[in-house]
Amino acid sequence: MEKLCSLACKAQSLLNATRAVDFLGPLALRLYLVPIFWMAGTKKLADIDSITEWFGNSDWGLGLPFPEFLAWAASLTEAGGAILLFFGIAVRWISIPLMATMVVAAVTVHLQNGWLAIAEGSGFFASDRTAGAIERLDRAKEILQANANYEWITENGSLVILNNGIEFAATYVIMLLVLFFIGPGKASVDYFISKKFNACNNSCN
Repeated sequence: MEKLCSLACKAQSLLNATRAVDFLGPLALRLYLVPIFWMAGTKKLADIDSITEWFGNSDWGLGLPFPEFLAWAASLTEAGGAILLFFGIAVRWISIPLMATMVVAAVTVHLQNGWLAIAEGSGFFASDRTAGAIERLDRAKEILQANANYEWITENGSLVILNNGIEFAATYVIMLLVLFFIGPGKASVDYFISKKFNACNNSCN
């Protein structure tokens, strides 16, 4: 029993020692999300008229109200949010509208396609839709293998069919939710501002 307690103490001490680099977790989350939101936001801004039309058109688009406002709001939130996440500025605050954009995207664009981002023929999240996609993928492979340089086509990766489900959007929401609760970490402008503000308060007291 004494040896077990000693091992437990050593294990806890080891975990406590990692506190010195606990900024790596939130930093990794932020830097992972930066290019995702930067590319999404800047692509929308580069073609804002088409995005507005897609947001508002009920026949082939999303049929959302106030499409011009929502298009600009989503675009600026994503592009501006990427910059704020990179530097660690107002991270907990920007996480809220970023989560909102992901939830709206999941509900309006991806939910009808199920969970999977990439189609799979079997498994817990597979559906008739994804199984049918795999049949088409297998047929496409057969055509390419018979009539094209299949090895060259797949040299840098396997062929897949995009299912466009909510998987990625849900993942980004979860990551943003973590940032909202734990904050940006020590490697951020927020941390240094907070530290400076607390120092000023302590000196005043």
